[in-house]
Amino acid sequence: MNQPVQKNTLYVGGLAEEVDEKILHAAFVPFGEVKDVKTPLDQSTQKHRSFGFVTFLEREDAAAAMDNMDGAELFGRVLTVNYAFPERIKGGEQGWAAQPIWADADTWFERQQQEEEMQRLQAEQRAAMQVAEKLHREKLAAEREGEKEEAADPMAAAEAQALKQSS
Repeated sequence: MNQPVQKNTLYVGGLAEEVDEKILHAAFVPFGEVKDVKTPLDQSTQKHRSFGFVTFLEREDAAAAMDNMDGAELFGRVLTVNYAFPERIKGGEQGWAAQPIWADADTWFERQQQEEEMQRLQAEQRAAMQVAEKLHREKLAAEREGEKEEAADPMAAAEAQALKQSS
């Protein structure tokens, strides 16, 4: 799957349990102005899931932070820092979390109608081709039949030609 990369947002993996959003913000602010920090929580334990996201205002700051912090140590754990991929949800044409599932309903119906129309046109075209092939076969068969009749009675063919010349 080829998803676009968010160049301002970094994925930060390998976070220690003690690391919260304030600590993550403090670790990344030296590289530039941080717009947002998120550490998704595990629903059952209400603790973060050992990773977070840091969004910078400038792409260059995000690139500098990634270059410097990937492989760095924070609270005794080695961090993995990469560009983040957009969050995905099930359903929806684009599948982005910021887009409701029903957002692509109109385009979906249009595509369905276009697909049905295309299938109808293809079926009509196939039927027309079958009719054309049948007519072509019948014509070839009639021509072959005519050749057989001429070849079967050479005297009749000679008489017909003689009559044509005398008229």
